[in-house]
Amino acid sequence: MSETTKPAPHPSPLTQPYWDGLKAGVLRVQQCGACGKLRHYPRYLCDACHSAEVTWKDCSGRGAVHSWTVAHHPFHPAFKAELPYTLVVVDLEEGVRAMGRFLGDTPRLGQAVTLRGIEGAEGFTLPGFAPA
Repeated sequence: MSETTKPAPHPSPLTQPYWDGLKAGVLRVQQCGACGKLRHYPRYLCDACHSAEVTWKDCSGRGAVHSWTVAHHPFHPAFKAELPYTLVVVDLEEGVRAMGRFLGDTPRLGQAVTLRGIEGAEGFTLPGFAPA
């Protein structure tokens, strides 16, 4: 039986700062250069003012659980051995939401969490959130 390789992200010039941030241990989000609104996931235009001006902001990595789901079926065969696992949506202190693997037992709504990197395929770091 052959081992299935986990899929790896394919960074683009738009998303590379996000992946570089995770590798450095920080969650990096975009900030509109015109109106200042933070946004995550990376996009070309601000969804508030439609400006293409962008800077990147390093977030604290701290937040609270907004929602979660438990995966019982793998989205890719390489993750089958890790089932079940929990994915959380986190309200970051900076006011944006991020998603990642929950690195604890059962999350609770409003539970304080902090960013923890997870080693992914091909040396990529993926977002995980552990109880604070």
